[in-house]
Amino acid sequence: MAPRNAELQPFTRERPPVWAGLAFAALAVAVATAAIYPLKAVAPAVSLSVVYLPAVLLVSAYWGLALGLLTSVASAAAFNFFHIPPVGRFTIADSRNWVALAAFTIAAAAVSTLANIARSRALEASRRRQEADIAAGLARELLAGAQTREALGVTARRVATAMMMPSAAIELGTAAADSRRVAIPLHGGRGEQIATLLIPQNLSPETLERLRAHVVPSLEALVAIALDRDAMQAEAVETAALRRSDELKTALLQAVSHDLRTPLTAIVAAGHALGAASLTGEERTELSAAVVEEGERLSALIDKLLDLSRLQAGRAEPRRNWISIEEVLLAAIDALSTTPGEVRLSVDPDVPVVLADAAQLEQVFVNLLENARRYSGGLPVSVHARVSGDQVVIRVVDQGPGIRRAEQDRVFEPFYRGPQPGHRAWKGSGLGLAIAKGFVEANGGSISVTSLPGQGTSFTVELPVAPESQTVDSR
Repeated sequence: MAPRNAELQPFTRERPPVWAGLAFAALAVAVATAAIYPLKAVAPAVSLSVVYLPAVLLVSAYWGLALGLLTSVASAAAFNFFHIPPVGRFTIADSRNWVALAAFTIAAAAVSTLANIARSRALEASRRRQEADIAAGLARELLAGAQTREALGVTARRVATAMMMPSAAIELGTAAADSRRVAIPLHGGRGEQIATLLIPQNLSPETLERLRAHVVPSLEALVAIALDRDAMQAEAVETAALRRSDELKTALLQAVSHDLRTPLTAIVAAGHALGAASLTGEERTELSAAVVEEGERLSALIDKLLDLSRLQAGRAEPRRNWISIEEVLLAAIDALSTTPGEVRLSVDPDVPVVLADAAQLEQVFVNLLENARRYSGGLPVSVHARVSGDQVVIRVVDQGPGIRRAEQDRVFEPFYRGPQPGHRAWKGSGLGLAIAKGFVEANGGSISVTSLPGQGTSFTVELPVAPESQTVDSR
């Protein structure tokens, strides 16, 4: 489909070549002259000069006033020579025919002049419409949410089409002219240069004046608006990011203060109680155990906070070595001090070693197993490792109450502890899964969760198979 700017009516197009106009005028005068012969039988010859007027009108509309006047003179001469007595001579015997011929010549000249004026006005109106279309097109692109550079590229093509130029470009900021292009600066409201219109060197003075007078001002206004819009969008994005950061800091502060205060309160209370002289040995032992338990809980929380801070700061760079997935899983199970049968581990024989940080992966599976054990209600947790394509896939599956669909996307958020209807309260920090996700991704892998209420939860860790890795026999 042709661009709208190119859809001009015939009389608003660029004029055809002069030789074509001369040929058309000669042919039209000849046809009109021949057409008068049969008409003489029904009308006086002197009144048939109007037959030439359509030719004069068409020539004037397409080729302008000069050729239209020339066609008028040629029509009068042909009418005189072929149809006004004495025929075949450029003389007029009857004075009344002089009046008729003069009236025709004046009418033809008037028609030619009016047609040329109409063409000029139509061409000017078409140009104004094209210029308005350029501005409207840029405004539409911007309102549709297009990027400023993309919108300017589309607008430059419209300028080239409307001005019948081979090419045009609009570049933000300053751009230098070269041997092939002229640079027209576009200024903002404060007089600063905000963009540059680049056009071919060989344009006519009329086209350059039209550009400067009618196209450049609208481009300047719209480019300034586009840049203001970009600045406001960037400011809005930055403001939203700062707001989210403040909200996260507030949430972190609240969560950390609560999680730190709880074990500290328990330790302080137990410490005060230990000072009582009336305590029995058994009571002192219980209080000492409580102090140790809460201290270990506090230490674990601090370790997790440090891990999380390193991940968020991008400082959790893994120390990669060739490691056995089975050995990492066994180390994680041992770290949890699980009872026999509490975790069912199976590793396919063809699972290869992977290039990863053993300590980080061990922490990943400690966190996943701790989470699974917490919700399994004493039922076994299954861990299975296998190869799938170019990935080592490890699934940790519990038999707990499951996770609602609406909460599955949030389980990896720091400090998120989703509600578990009907499940006993637990003392988790809400950091384990967030840290697991960070460590897995730091080692080039991915982690996901699938769950159905009442049917347990499955966490899947995928790690890339290292090239030329070795197969590790299952124990």
